[in-house]
Amino acid sequence: MATTTVDSSGDGQPKKRKQGGFKTMPFILANDICDRFATAGFGANMITYLTQQLHLPLVEASNTLTNFGGTSSLTPILGALAADSFAGRFWTIIAGSVFYQLGMLGLVVSALLPSLRPPPCSSAPGATACRRATGWQLAVLYLSLLCTSLGSGGLRPCVVAFGTDQFDGEPEQQQKQSGAEAVAERKRRYFNLYFFTMGIAALLALTVVVYIQDNVGWGWGFGIPAIAMFVSIVVFVVGYPLYVRLKPGGSPFTRLAQVAAAAFKKRKVAMPEDLGLLYQDKELDALIATNGRLLHTNQLTFLDRAAIVMPGDISSTGQPDLWRLSTVHRVEELKSIIRMLPIWSAGIMLAAAGSHNGTFTIMQARTMDRHLTRAFEIPPATMSIFATLALLVSLALYDRAFVPLARRVTGLPSGITYLQRMAVGLAVSILGVASAALVETKRRGVAAGHGLLDDPKAVVPISVFWLVPQFAVHGVAGAFSSVGHMEFLYDQAPESMRSTAAALFWLASSLGHYLGTVLVTVVQRATRGRGDWLQDNINRGRIDSYYWLVTCLMVINLGYYLLCFRFYTMKPLELAGEQGDQGKECELSSHNKNGGAAGSMA
Repeated sequence: MATTTVDSSGDGQPKKRKQGGFKTMPFILANDICDRFATAGFGANMITYLTQQLHLPLVEASNTLTNFGGTSSLTPILGALAADSFAGRFWTIIAGSVFYQLGMLGLVVSALLPSLRPPPCSSAPGATACRRATGWQLAVLYLSLLCTSLGSGGLRPCVVAFGTDQFDGEPEQQQKQSGAEAVAERKRRYFNLYFFTMGIAALLALTVVVYIQDNVGWGWGFGIPAIAMFVSIVVFVVGYPLYVRLKPGGSPFTRLAQVAAAAFKKRKVAMPEDLGLLYQDKELDALIATNGRLLHTNQLTFLDRAAIVMPGDISSTGQPDLWRLSTVHRVEELKSIIRMLPIWSAGIMLAAAGSHNGTFTIMQARTMDRHLTRAFEIPPATMSIFATLALLVSLALYDRAFVPLARRVTGLPSGITYLQRMAVGLAVSILGVASAALVETKRRGVAAGHGLLDDPKAVVPISVFWLVPQFAVHGVAGAFSSVGHMEFLYDQAPESMRSTAAALFWLASSLGHYLGTVLVTVVQRATRGRGDWLQDNINRGRIDSYYWLVTCLMVINLGYYLLCFRFYTMKPLELAGEQGDQGKECELSSHNKNGGAAGSMA
């Protein structure tokens, strides 16, 4: 979309300024890089802060972090609602960045002021046990985390969608010249670039920030991400003239509710034999179907009753009562969302399996030999760097090596479809959890062999690098599953719900974190007094058994996903063509899903 502006310094004639494209990426991705940098910077090592600075028990600290992660991934629903309804993506990103900045400043203050932390534990003989943080001290921490969660709600659903707007918003003539396939290729590259930059940000945080937190102080450890977040806001605002800024099309949730209400009211009305009689209104749908209207499908046909025209549905002025009558396009919007949910839900268990990489695994690393040299020890939280490195390498090799090879077999420009990509990621992630169980079994065996089962603070004589394979496998899995999941949601969601589609990605992560909390709580209660799988003394605990439980759940989840994949139907879209009403339907059949195009990047 080229925006027309008036040149007041010249002859007053309007000039067309080209907006969008890859030139906007440095400004857009800089904002998200700092979000990822800040999140990884204090999130990766927060288990250490909670257990060693605030003196919380391991299970309570773990559940606090998984709940925080769940809330941070839940608030994007609110951000998506605001962006798609009235604020637009640009201003939602700005608001989210400001909230995030406030939260980071709160964390800096809580780390700097001694009154906001309990006193250090005393090692003197006969000294009292460590005092845990008071309710007031925890309240300041939780309020700061809540602000960062609200900030994430504005950033996460909008940055990725705002980035793709820069390609959707290309001038019409440019889109015709480049072709739909080329636009789809640029978007696929953008999704890879998006996750690659997220990995770079996490890599910096896991090396620089974590080291500062462990060796310099938590004030600087939280302060550096806070400074980076401020810089990102400035950079993002500077790029304002270059952005394509699409107008919000109204609340998508209201439209979905209107379709459901209209279908329920007409539940006893017989369907017409001629489906061409179902209500259509191109002018009404113009703002929410700029790239083409959704075509009628024969699934979930009970919702089609919302498009049956009955007496009283349309006023004398020709305006429909949207709580009684919906267009076919709006009905198909709801159908698209419902069809997506089974495949979307497969990402929940994936998030649950990875939710404890920053808690239990870090505690394991703390008990292992972390010496890189005689004088230098790797901070426990820095072990996550191997997952990030594996993610970055996998993303780089995916475009450079995997896609060209797969293209020769499948004939697809993308090598494999995003649904197949997600399936590969889910399968690989099972290996990651299983390897974690095997390594923990070995670590406990070494601890038992050296008589260290009752000494949780002792260093078990086993190298921390035994943890590298499980981190690396998780990184490879993320390069397939996370990117495929995001691309699927964005492509198959109605165009007016792109921010909502990104929010669904984070919602799966949110529910996965909460599921992780539930699993930990259930396992702790079920094994209490019978081995205590999860306890502060992990040498006596059975974290390996917990990992095997998660592995079994992941196998079941993969089977569920493959079943959903087998019966999924792509959305059919009528592309706007030069003939106006004579649109062209995308060929989105099961051939495309399994071996054809990776879906039209509408």
